[in-house]
Amino acid sequence: MSGVYQENSRISAKHCEDMSAASCLLTEDPFLCPICLDVFSDPVSTPCGHNFCKTCITEHWNINVQCQCPNCKEVFNMRPDLRVNSFISEMAAQFRQSAQQKTSSRSEQQVSKPGEVSCEFCTAPKLKAMKSCLVCLSSYCETHLEPHLTKPGLKRHQLIDPVDNLEGRMCMKHDKLLDLFCKTDQMCVCMLCTASDHKAHNFVPLKEECKEKKTALGKKDTEIQQMIQKRQLKIQEIKRSVELSQEDADRETADGVQVFTALKESVERSQAEFIDTIKEKQRKTERQAEYSIKELEQEISELKKMSSEVQQVSQSEDHLHLLQSFTSMNIVLPTKDWTEVSVRPPSYEGTVMRAVNQLSEMLNKQIKKQFQTELKRVQQYAVDVTLDPDTANPWLILSNDCKQVLDSNVKKNLQDHSRRFSYCTSVLGKQSFSSGRFYYEVQVKGKSDWDLGVARESINRKGKITASPQNGYWMICLRNGNVYEALAGPGVCLSLKSKPDKVGVFVDYEEGLVSFYDVDAAALIYSFTGCSFTEKLHPCFGPSPNYGGKNSAPLIISPVNHTE
Repeated sequence: MSGVYQENSRISAKHCEDMSAASCLLTEDPFLCPICLDVFSDPVSTPCGHNFCKTCITEHWNINVQCQCPNCKEVFNMRPDLRVNSFISEMAAQFRQSAQQKTSSRSEQQVSKPGEVSCEFCTAPKLKAMKSCLVCLSSYCETHLEPHLTKPGLKRHQLIDPVDNLEGRMCMKHDKLLDLFCKTDQMCVCMLCTASDHKAHNFVPLKEECKEKKTALGKKDTEIQQMIQKRQLKIQEIKRSVELSQEDADRETADGVQVFTALKESVERSQAEFIDTIKEKQRKTERQAEYSIKELEQEISELKKMSSEVQQVSQSEDHLHLLQSFTSMNIVLPTKDWTEVSVRPPSYEGTVMRAVNQLSEMLNKQIKKQFQTELKRVQQYAVDVTLDPDTANPWLILSNDCKQVLDSNVKKNLQDHSRRFSYCTSVLGKQSFSSGRFYYEVQVKGKSDWDLGVARESINRKGKITASPQNGYWMICLRNGNVYEALAGPGVCLSLKSKPDKVGVFVDYEEGLVSFYDVDAAALIYSFTGCSFTEKLHPCFGPSPNYGGKNSAPLIISPVNHTE
């Protein structure tokens, strides 16, 4: 008997397992109590075979005196002994658990947000679609996608990442899926299009064309990444330039503060020395006055004493005593003549000027020292410059190494091409500069006339030329041996303390600066500032005419010897 019971138990358990496995395919209706219409809780069976919640049927019979089945209306003479239906109880519990899991799984799925593709089969709230089917032309959430992953017929459908407007993937003309690409017209078509509007065109499957396009996009992305990398490197380069610029600015600021601090201290020291000089003169006058006053006061004291003695004797009524006292009195009056004695205020004429001149000499030394520092700095940008024979005026003679030029008084027969100066006795440097900084030096010793500077590559080189920045020239010149001028249009007369034998020319292209230096005196001659350079610049040399031998010395491009 026990063996039969065990076998029945195994059959019952297996049946429950089968039922549990199938519960996902059943609806909840068979597991609802007919009275409360909810999933069974402690289900019991009546003799007629119907099932109810134990609480529901008990309360129902407590209210109705007659024991009757709520379903089939069978009447029981006495209240039946109700027992729990274990099979229905297990099935209801499994169904309740499965329903809770589905509810939990559904709640864990992400609700679609604005702009996202939502499942077309969900009731509110709409869940986010996981895939779109190109055959069904529908989008599905994880739950509603399950048949496409399990049923053989649906598993053959083509699934893609969720997209909107699946109807747009259909041919407007033939209502067929756009599954081909017309390479001739560069557009997507359906199978029927190949026999009509696109007949005899070159077709490939969308997958093949996508592969080709992905390859092209890959190459384009590689190119983009290279461009990004280059620009990132350029950003680093620019940032580094800013850092170096800041370092230069800090260093220049520190040097400037040091110079101005020294100048300020020198001015304050000169001022203190000047005040001390005035005070010392005043103290000397006061000492002289004090000595004279002291001497006068001493003489006054002695005279008062004498006066007292005289008055005492003169008031005596004893004639003998008066005569004897007068005879014995030794009255010696001071002999110093105070008429010419005086205390005159000291003379301050020239005191201020002498102090200012002394300060000026000291400042000039500081200024010269600063110019030496600046000249040393710009000499770091020295470049090797040579003369360009193709630009030289026919009257000029160039040395073999193209480092010297002078006027020969004899015109050579040269080709008059566009690059050559035809009238002005000028020649350009062969080197050109369109960025950065450069510096060169030219010996002008022994000359009475010359022109030096830089010029744009596109300058006019024919006929008479007026050198000015407006015409593309940034030059200074010497005329008649002692007249220096900056050709700034109009010209600016330059007052120089000494006649330079060697002139340094410095250009900062980006800064728009052209400066000229007296190299030996380490002095700034003149600077063109705020220049706008837009093309190549060439060094420009004008040795000027020979003037019968008075200006026969050449202009010589000299090697730069860095100042100590």
